[in-house]
Amino acid sequence: MTDDESNVLGTALAPCSHVPETGFLRDGHCRHLDRDPGRHEVCAVMTQEFLEYSRRQGNDLIMPRPEFDFPGLHPGDRWCVCLPRWLEARAAGNAPPVVLESTTEGVLDEISVEELREYEYDE
Repeated sequence: MTDDESNVLGTALAPCSHVPETGFLRDGHCRHLDRDPGRHEVCAVMTQEFLEYSRRQGNDLIMPRPEFDFPGLHPGDRWCVCLPRWLEARAAGNAPPVVLESTTEGVLDEISVEELREYEYDE
């Protein structure tokens, strides 16, 4: 982890969310870390469709898990989604919008900026 980490646009990586606190390190950032096998690198804005899709795939992001300090997610929340799950959801037609400024450039080994722009979150 470095302070000069870049996003997919080549600028400084912006925080994804502090409420709820997200990221593999729970520091609000979707960083590329060698010790994160899940690759929590895509800052996505949750949709009901994606949350239901993820639950069907065995990762329930809706149910609060207080023992893990996890509040449960709702549509509109920003969350660092695992790159493989986001790609899988895209293939199934359920990919949530992506906040490019908060998505680490590390994902560019699997997907192009142009492909990500098709899902860019428009505030």
